[in-house]
Amino acid sequence: MKHVLIGLLALFLGVPASAALVADGRYLYVAVPGIRDYLEFGGHGVLVFDIEAGHKFVRRIPAAGVDDKGKPINVKGVCASSATGRLYVSTIKTLTCFDLTTDKILWEKPYEGGCDRMSMTPDGKAIYLPSFEKAHWNVVDAMTGDVITKITPNSNAHNTVVGLDGSKAYLAGLKSPLLEVVDTATNKTIRQVGPFAKPIRPFTVNGRQTLAFVNVNDLLGFEIGDIATGKKLHRVEVQDFKIGPVKRHGCPSHGVGLTPDEKEAWVCDAYNQRLHVFDLTPMTATIPPRQTVSIPLREQPGWVTFSLDGKYAYPSTGEVIDVATKKIVATLADEKGGPVHSEKMVEVHFGGGKVVKTGDQFGLGRVAK
Repeated sequence: MKHVLIGLLALFLGVPASAALVADGRYLYVAVPGIRDYLEFGGHGVLVFDIEAGHKFVRRIPAAGVDDKGKPINVKGVCASSATGRLYVSTIKTLTCFDLTTDKILWEKPYEGGCDRMSMTPDGKAIYLPSFEKAHWNVVDAMTGDVITKITPNSNAHNTVVGLDGSKAYLAGLKSPLLEVVDTATNKTIRQVGPFAKPIRPFTVNGRQTLAFVNVNDLLGFEIGDIATGKKLHRVEVQDFKIGPVKRHGCPSHGVGLTPDEKEAWVCDAYNQRLHVFDLTPMTATIPPRQTVSIPLREQPGWVTFSLDGKYAYPSTGEVIDVATKKIVATLADEKGGPVHSEKMVEVHFGGGKVVKTGDQFGLGRVAK
């Protein structure tokens, strides 16, 4: 009903529905093509789903990010800011900035070396934007898109996380077993975590930024590092499932996330098309997490994140999973009923017509104390 009222308001004012006041509520913004450049998994744009209405499709926001022939190119990352009301989508070539209250594109800019999966500070001021598997990260002014400085670990830049308090950025490259920890006040590396067994793929950190959970090449499972000491604590291997060939990413597990309460870690398994759940509550420096449940999916997952309230898990295959029961309660579908898959999605809350809260594309732990 609220979307009907917004449409009527837009008609009355003589403006497009997307330019009218956004209905208050909780939404999932899904950037596509979010599985390579595959348009069969949702087409092109940013798809908006109403979390409170069973993840019903709301609208498609037209996006930029096309090649010289007008073909949409791979989306690499997504992030949003409640401080500024902006949404950002990276492709392998450019970064696009949207106004969340109007759906309008404010700017699109290319960057030296291309772009990959970025993250931004909670104050909405800075984006840590990796080049596309090159030597450096650009630190970008989130309002203008201008480059502030570069950080060059020479690791084949790939995945990026900014911690909940904004004090540290974590940089992982495709050719390094070390996780770089950067002080966001100085943009200097203050320590490294690892080495892990192989180069780091997707990863996440807990709310207090004491632990890093990382996927690595050739491992069905994940490893855990102590951020304070820089040492690896555990290697966690999925039991009772075989490793086999995968369609994408070249590693058995590409995607690991923490439930917001940090009681569980969920890890992707592409070959077996599953999510494996691990209980973190018994974990100590000497006791690893305990494997509990495995959840079948409709395709090979390459990512997982969670709703801010911890109620839902969102694998890249488009299922919506009830975290408490481990049951699939919905599947994301576009305006034509087609399946939507994406590794790039973020939660956005509106109140009083403004953005009041945003989530993260990474399954970050949210226990801050």
